[in-house]
Amino acid sequence: MTVAADGDHRPFPLSLVLLRHGRSEWNLQNRFTGWEDIPLSPLGEEDARRAAEHMKRAGLTFDFAACSLLKRAIATLWTAQREMDLMWLPALMDWRLNERHYGALQGQNKNDAAGRFGAEQVREWRRGYSARPPLLASPAAPPDHRYDGVDIPAGESLADARARVGAFYDEKITPRLRAGLRGLIVAHGNSLRALTMRIENADAEGKGIESMEIPTGVPLVYELDADLRAVSRRFLD
Repeated sequence: MTVAADGDHRPFPLSLVLLRHGRSEWNLQNRFTGWEDIPLSPLGEEDARRAAEHMKRAGLTFDFAACSLLKRAIATLWTAQREMDLMWLPALMDWRLNERHYGALQGQNKNDAAGRFGAEQVREWRRGYSARPPLLASPAAPPDHRYDGVDIPAGESLADARARVGAFYDEKITPRLRAGLRGLIVAHGNSLRALTMRIENADAEGKGIESMEIPTGVPLVYELDADLRAVSRRFLD
């Protein structure tokens, strides 16, 4: 059994938990959300409470948390912290964990988009790796100061999201894991898909990512060895 660096008493493997936010109002309306700051629905609030119960029942606890800057993820994190009696937990909040930017599709109903562009094209935009959705005519203006200094995209592929999520993971998460700290990351379907690719050292072309599904409100638990390689992963459902 390997012990964490710098004398930390916690042995490896360590747990890193990824949690997709609970269902938002636009999830229920089947709309592309992306960077639109849509709140949790009442069902989403229950999703977050249920996720916390699953984590408590599994005996999980954390030394730090990380979250996107979107309120549906933040509310999910806060609910999990409250339900697990971890309100004191330090939380890193970073735009790089935001959902992928869906460009001109944001706000559109997915079925309506399929009727307009074709179901196969919409499937490729949603599930593919390198395809970008229709871009905004110009990048969106930052809605508030949380994006000061950020080059707001006009739309992103999953590959684009993977680059920023991977940079965040290497910069902010890896050092904490190497120190033996246990983490909870609350984000979004596509940013978490991108993060699984980084954790699992996935193929550079994203092969197989189309079939990767992370349900709302269901914790995904990784066990990592001392080299931060994934030993196992499982959903708590």
